[in-house]
Parts: sequence; C-alpha cells; structure tokens
Amino acid sequence: MTDWSTLKTDKLYVDGRWQDSRGGTLHGVINPATEEEICQVVQSSAEDVDLAVAAAKSAFRQWRTTSAAERAAYLNAIADGMEARKADLIQAVSQTLGCPAHITEWLHIDGPIYAVRYYAQRTGVMEQTEKAGHSIVMREPVGVCGFITPWNYPLHQFVGKVAPALAAGCTMVAKPSEMTPLQDYIMAEIIDAAGLPAGVFNLVPGPGTVVGAALSAHPDIDMVSFTGSTRAGVEVARAAAPTVKRVCQELGGKSPLIITPDADLEAAVRWGCEDVFINSGQTCTALTRMLVPAQRYEEAVGIAKQVAEEITLGTGPDAFMGPLSSARQRQIVVDYIQQGVSEGARLVTGGAERPEGLEQGFYVKPTVFADVSNDMAIAREEIFGPVTCLIPYRDMDEAVAIANDTEYGLSSGVWAGDVESALPVVKRIEAGLCFVNGGEFNYDAPFGGYKRSGNGREFGEAGLDEFVELKSVQLPA
Repeated sequence: MTDWSTLKTDKLYVDGRWQDSRGGTLHGVINPATEEEICQVVQSSAEDVDLAVAAAKSAFRQWRTTSAAERAAYLNAIADGMEARKADLIQAVSQTLGCPAHITEWLHIDGPIYAVRYYAQRTGVMEQTEKAGHSIVMREPVGVCGFITPWNYPLHQFVGKVAPALAAGCTMVAKPSEMTPLQDYIMAEIIDAAGLPAGVFNLVPGPGTVVGAALSAHPDIDMVSFTGSTRAGVEVARAAAPTVKRVCQELGGKSPLIITPDADLEAAVRWGCEDVFINSGQTCTALTRMLVPAQRYEEAVGIAKQVAEEITLGTGPDAFMGPLSSARQRQIVVDYIQQGVSEGARLVTGGAERPEGLEQGFYVKPTVFADVSNDMAIAREEIFGPVTCLIPYRDMDEAVAIANDTEYGLSSGVWAGDVESALPVVKRIEAGLCFVNGGEFNYDAPFGGYKRSGNGREFGEAGLDEFVELKSVQLPA
C-alpha cells in the first residue's frame, strides 16, 4: 500500500522544484469506496498560475531548440519511471477513482505507458521539412500549453496531452482534477527524476474556477487542452477567445451502439453492457444507447438483464465495477435513474436503491432501461454512470437516424455479422470514433469527437499535430 504522506501534496511543482502556494488552501481527497479522506492537496491560486506560466515561458526558449533525440531520451526515461512506479500509479488511480486495482492496471496505466514510448519514437517528425513548390514547410512547437485534465481517466488524459507536447518541444502547466490528483504528483516526481529541464513541466492543482480559468485566459498560454464536460468546455473556449489561443477539447458523449440483424446478439449485447459498466460508467466514450432490431428486442433485453445482474461490485480482485467517483456523482446518476422511471422507461434491473451489502461507498447498481425513446433525458443527456438504454429500430435507416440524433459525436459502435458488412454503417454515423465488433481502443489512432463533443484530436500522429505550428519559408523561385 502506497504511503501518500510521502507525496508533497501540500506543494506545487513549478520551475523544477516543489514550492509553497501563494495563497492556496488545502482540499481533502476522498476514497469513494470507503468515503474516507486519503490526504489533502493544495488548491492553487491565480498567482501560482502566473508563476508557473512564467517558468514555462522562460524554459520554452531553450527547450524548443533541443534535438529530437534529446526529447526522445527524456520521454523514454519518463516511461521507464512509470514502469518502475507502476504499483504507485495503480494505487493512486484506484484509490481516488474507485476502479478495482486489477482493472486499473490495464484500463488506466498500461496504455499511458505505451503512449509515452509511442511519442518518444515520433520526436523526429519535428525535424522533417517538406517541399511545396519553391517553398519549404517547417514544423515548430506551438509554445506554452495549459492542460486541464478530468477525474475519470486521469493518467490517460495527462499522458495524452503531456507526451505529445514534450515530443513537439512545448512547455506546459498541468492542472489535475481535485478529485483524482495523486497520479499527477507521482508523474511530477517521475519527470523530475528523469531530469527534464526546470520549467518545462509544471504542476498546479486546484479548482477549475480558479486554476482552469486562469490558464484558459492567460495571455502567455499559447494553447489550452481541456478534457471534461461540454458545459465546462464552452467556458474554456470563451475564456480563451480574447487571446486567440489554440484550443483542443475532448468533451461529452451520448454514444450509440448499433447491433445489426445478422449480429451475434449474445456477444454484442454482453460487450455493449460491459462497455457501459466498466469504470462504473464514467467513460466519455461509453456506448450508452444500444440500438437493437425490433424483432430481437426482448431477447436483447433479457441478455442485458443477465449481464447486469452478473456484475460483481466492489474493489476486490473479483470485482468488475467499483463505486462512483464521489457522493455528488452518485446523486447525479440516481437522479437520472429516477427521471428515467418517471419518463416511462421500463426499469429492467438495477435502480436508484443502494446495492445490498454495500452500505459504505458511492455505489450504484448496474442499471438497464428498456422501452426508451430517443427524446427521453436518459437517452439524450450524458449520465456518466452505469446506466444503459435499449432502443428498438425497424430498419437500418432508422437505426442510423436515431444514432445521429444527438448533439454529441464522440464515439459509436457497430456490431454486425462481420467487419465488412459493418463498415457501410460506420460511414453513416456522425462520430469521431467507432468500435466495430468489439474492437479495442488504439493509442496509435486519433481520438476526438464531432459536433459538441469537442475539436482537435489526441493520440496518434494527429495528437502530435495539435502541438505543431507550420512555417512556410518562401525561397527564390
């Protein structure tokens, strides 16, 4: 068990050293499975942000000139440090988010380590030039970046911003969620041990209304990358607009899974339910609207009920689903469940009552709704909990229409008789990501959404492009 008292959670990491806050207070971090305080973390002030941005701006002058080989060596050293402290990272995410440790390892930690090494292999892109007629096109880092990361996949989103930014030659100020900040402190220690020059990476925890707002509006921040709700994303964009900085956002979703008439219904429904219930439903890409052929609808409802009732709750080695991240998030989910019932949806299993035997912790039962129409709140709004809605369709045109009838466009899924028959359906769905027949998330491919699910991309080569400015050099013809 990690001793969190050894982390300097009462301090900021700015300009290569741990510093006291200029006016910040302390905030308790709660274990959602026990409802007990783990530790206290500093809540920084706007003055702290100013100092961190100044350090990043100063460091950028030299960091931008480092060679691709140098930056690759730093990234590989960071990945090595993550491997060495993997147990600490698992505990940090598991204890603050509530995800069982054995699931946290592969869901939250392994991928980010891979992604750091991925970007270590791509630093050389910044030294490449292209010919365009009588011009040369050069790549340069965008500059000083502000990163605002969420609580639901905290290390995943930290790495999705920090790793490509370092690869490109940018400097940065990172703000973790107040609910899940511990892995960022561990990463700061890893980055410090890797010998990254002072000021290249800075950690300034605190509330979005203070630290996030200051980063978004700061005149010396050249780019802000935000992951969170669409509502908060609008505020980030509004704050960033006067300085015309680059804004990259991964926001909300209400994603569909279309199960075609020729699909393996048992496999499709089981996978679709588990996709929603993993991480306690707190996944922005969760396929929470399951669209099923009308002629097989009741069969699918029965399978979904069985899957939900097989889910083991808790944080032990046999658990599939832990608690919600906070008392507030649990209440939000419970309210949506009650609203679904009041709207006339059929509660197949689960519900608003606390799971038996779990009087402590922010737990919610895996919940399945049937007889859902796409105009109900539970089908239109992001619940961010273990709640799935089954919606029948008559033909594929109707399925696609229902799938696209949403303000979001982050993710989607198609389960068909085979991949070849799934692809024509995939092309009709308005979303930046589509999982076909149980395909897994791929860190080599771009991740991001359409419509109100955000702009820009993370991961893959496109994730590096977000941190690049293109310079056209016009030579004599």
